[in-house]
Amino acid sequence: MKKIIKYVIIDILRNKIVIGYTLFLLAITLSIFNLEDQSTKGLLSLLNIILIVVPLVCILFSAIYVYNSNEFIELLVSQPIKRSTILLSMFTGLSVSMVVAFLIGTGIPILLFEPTLTGFTMMGVGVLLTLIFVSVALLTAVYARDKAKGIGWVILLWLYFSLLFDGLILFILYQFSEYPLEKAMVGISALNPIDLSRILVLLKMDVSAMMGYTGAIFRNFFGTQYGFWMAIAVMLLWAFIPLFISLRKFKRKDL
Repeated sequence: MKKIIKYVIIDILRNKIVIGYTLFLLAITLSIFNLEDQSTKGLLSLLNIILIVVPLVCILFSAIYVYNSNEFIELLVSQPIKRSTILLSMFTGLSVSMVVAFLIGTGIPILLFEPTLTGFTMMGVGVLLTLIFVSVALLTAVYARDKAKGIGWVILLWLYFSLLFDGLILFILYQFSEYPLEKAMVGISALNPIDLSRILVLLKMDVSAMMGYTGAIFRNFFGTQYGFWMAIAVMLLWAFIPLFISLRKFKRKDL
């Protein structure tokens, strides 16, 4: 397993797309902190970029990498190696590589300009989002045999989590505006890791007052130690459950 993970990590870290992703994050993060007169404003601008770019690159690159490694995976399957070991090695290699790219591109500037609890929270959220969308990409690649269909699915999933989910929530709030749905929003937010990440960082930045009554409810729950760690646990489940399902499918899949 260690040899497979090492091979995957070295192969990915030498990939031009991952290098470009790292340099892009580094350039954007440094530019934001240098242009903003207050580091807090810089974090707020950086948050919007992280919540869009990190999930998109992780889910798309991971899916394409798995599809392009089909021959390598088939070769490993023909060896006396457990299928679960192969898939976990791919997940670990992809996750470690993308996390390293994220921490170099975003983590280092944050440590230089904003080494606060908010900065560390943003770094942690970025790492969790990386793990989640690598896991979702792996699940999609395992279920969709056709590469074009699989890539189409991962793009649709990214669009759903990044854009469509918020539109659906606004539609529900508008249609049922006469009912007190603010408390229900706490549970609904757990259905989208991107929204959950946004809430956690905004609460640490103490801008939840701008969100009105709903922001006060989020603060009462997620602002506590119990709520914070509950949110982290939900995000870890978002990374574990797709991986667990893909493991079960991969064990029975006819390659």
